[in-house]
Amino acid sequence: MASPTHTRGAAAPAELPLRAGILAIDYGRKRLGLAVSDELGLTAHTLPVIVRTNRRSDMRRLRELAKEKVIQLILVGSPLHLSGRTSEMAEEAAKFAERVEKELGLPVELRDERLTSWEAEQMTGQSKTGKNSEIDSVAAAILLREYLEEVRTLRKSKLPVRESCEK
Repeated sequence: MASPTHTRGAAAPAELPLRAGILAIDYGRKRLGLAVSDELGLTAHTLPVIVRTNRRSDMRRLRELAKEKVIQLILVGSPLHLSGRTSEMAEEAAKFAERVEKELGLPVELRDERLTSWEAEQMTGQSKTGKNSEIDSVAAAILLREYLEEVRTLRKSKLPVRESCEK
């Protein structure tokens, strides 16, 4: 399960409102893969990829999407090396995450996304280097799915334990 690599003002997963919309972004220089949670935070759904044009346009499209889907938290995948070291792309993703937080005024959390693209390729039978750019959104959905599973686990651990009924 992915663990947070950095959090910027985001609520702890167990503290998020039950009906929080969460947007996950698989950051890339050419495309942004997108996935969104349902309003109950149970499932992750892919959205069409944003083909990047320029920063202003990218932020405008993300802002519109966040408003439309009532997003309260944004996850940005941080592509670390398998060893856990920061990669050049991870540094770019961190700068992008800062820009998103500043421009959209929403909490943004960087999340370890190691192997999400590989898993997306295995699930779809497609390669990220092929013509199918939707694989980026599948990778974002995997990132979001892992986050939602972590949230559920944390919430369960905070529930009061029922006492057994003895007859």
